[in-house]
Amino acid sequence: MIKYGSLPFIEAIALLRKKINLPTPTWDTIWQDEHMRSFTVAGAMTDDIVADFREAVRKAQEDGTTLGTFRKDFDDIVKKYGWGYVGSRNWRSRLIYETNLKTLHAAGRWRQMTDPDVMRSRPYLVYRHGVSAIPRP
Repeated sequence: MIKYGSLPFIEAIALLRKKINLPTPTWDTIWQDEHMRSFTVAGAMTDDIVADFREAVRKAQEDGTTLGTFRKDFDDIVKKYGWGYVGSRNWRSRLIYETNLKTLHAAGRWRQMTDPDVMRSRPYLVYRHGVSAIPRP
């Protein structure tokens, strides 16, 4: 029996595979569309460390690795390269894990929604916000 959420998200996986690894000194070194084309971890300044983080994110995305398992990979990468990162271990590992998985998921959903076949049958998008009395802009 297939469980909800147990199938790989093909569009999101394809997006990660297309990205190029890009070492960067800070989070704001690259901007807007550059994020769609590159995989980066702020402060990861060598190709090898970026590649290892990308592999850890790939495992999380394709295999459903939990944050706990990702943190073990994070610890191994930090130890292997002697990487000095900003913030606490839990904050930084969660940031890398969630930012990548959530943005890849959103981009994959956008790709699905804007597929030409979908747009022919449903040539519109509808924005719906939650029940918040004061929705964000």
